[in-house]
Amino acid sequence: MYDHRRLGRELDLFDTDPLIGAGLPYWLPDGATVRHTLEEYIRGAERRAGYRHVYSPVLGKRELYEISGHWSHYSDDMFPPMDLGGEQVVLRPSLCPHHAVIYRSRPHSYRELPLRMAELGGMYRSELSGVLGGLTRVRAIRLNDAHIFCTLDQVADEVRAALEMIRRAYGVLGIEASRHRLSLPGPGGKYVAAPEKWSRATALLRDVLDRSGLPYEAVEGEAAFYGPKIDIQVTDAAGRESTLSTVQVDFHQPERFDLHYIGADGARHRPVMIHRSIIGSVERAVAHLIEQHGGAFPAWLAPTQVVVLPITEAEWPGAEEVARRCADLGLRVEVAGPERGSLGARIREARLVPYQAVLGAREAAAEHVALRLRDGRRLDARPAHDVLARIAALVAAHASELWEEKAPEV
Repeated sequence: MYDHRRLGRELDLFDTDPLIGAGLPYWLPDGATVRHTLEEYIRGAERRAGYRHVYSPVLGKRELYEISGHWSHYSDDMFPPMDLGGEQVVLRPSLCPHHAVIYRSRPHSYRELPLRMAELGGMYRSELSGVLGGLTRVRAIRLNDAHIFCTLDQVADEVRAALEMIRRAYGVLGIEASRHRLSLPGPGGKYVAAPEKWSRATALLRDVLDRSGLPYEAVEGEAAFYGPKIDIQVTDAAGRESTLSTVQVDFHQPERFDLHYIGADGARHRPVMIHRSIIGSVERAVAHLIEQHGGAFPAWLAPTQVVVLPITEAEWPGAEEVARRCADLGLRVEVAGPERGSLGARIREARLVPYQAVLGAREAAAEHVALRLRDGRRLDARPAHDVLARIAALVAAHASELWEEKAPEV
C-alpha cells in the first residue's frame, strides 16, 4: 500500500515547509514535470473537444461572490476579505463566477452554443489545519475546470460528452472509477432555494446516467449549493473514497448573472451552465496517480522516460548521442554513467523509469541500444533510431503498453 505523502518526498516530487505554511506544498522539478505533462494532456483533450481556454484572476470583489451565491452559502470555506482602495476583494473559492462574467462580457447567438470555456486556474479554500494532508487537502488548488453554456436541448449531449472525456482520461492515466454518484441536496440550508430548478436539473442528470447504462448511486447531502451533480469517485489503497471528477447542471448562476443568448426567434433566452472537471484538482489527481502506480507512472507521464546506461566510460560519447536523439524526439532523458555505480546498481536506481537503454562497446560501435523495460522485459540490441522512434510514438499516443513491435498510430 502506497502513501503519496511518503512516496512523493522519497521520489522528490513535492514537499512542504512550515515557513511557507500548512496546506501549501511546493513542487520539485520531477513533480512539476508530472504536473505540467498532465495539464498539457488535459488542455489538448479539451481543445480537441471544442473547448476554448481562458485565464481569469484569482481575486474577485466580494460582490461577485454575493451575486453567485458563494458568499451566503460557502463563506465558511473562503479566506477573509482584504480591503483594497475602499473595496473588499477575496481569494476565489471557485472559477465559475469569473467564467459567468466572461460569458456575459460579449453578446452571443444561439449559433455559438454550446460555448465551451475551460481553464486550469488557481483557487483557494480556507481548510482547517486538522484536515490538511499531502496533496489531497490543500489550501491553494489548481483546478481543471470548464463551463459549458448551452440550450436546454443541448444539456444531455454535453453531459454525455463530458462523461466520455472523463472515461478516456481515466484510461490513459490508468485510473479506475470506484463508482458514479448522483449527488443530491439533503436536509439543511446550504442549498439555493429553487425547487423547480433542482427538479429539472436532477431529472436531466438522472436520465443521462440511466441511458448510459452506468451503475450509480443517488446520495443526498452531496450536491453543490447551486445544483445536483454526477461525481466520479475513486478509492485509494487504504480504502478511502474521494471525488476526482464531476459534471454539474446549473440553472442558478445564469439567472443570477443575467446571462442570455439571442435565439433563432430574435428574442433573449437564458442558457444553462454545465460545470465539468475531468480530473478535478491537479493536486488530488497527482496524489491519486502516485498511489495508484507507486511512482511508476505511465510512460508518457513519467518524469524521466529514458535513462541511458553506458557500461563504461568509453561508451559515454555514444550515450550522449543517444540522449541527444531522445531530446530531439521530445523524450525526457537522463544519462547515468559508471560514476554512479555498477550497471546493476544503476538499473535498480532507475527501476521506475519506463525505458533503460544499455550501451556497451558493441552497441556503441553499431549505434544500437539494448533496451530493458520497466516491467522486466529485455529486448535484443537493435538500431537506436528505431528504438527511440517507437518509444516516442508510444509516448505521443499516451499508450498504456511499454512496447509494441508495430509503431502505434498517433
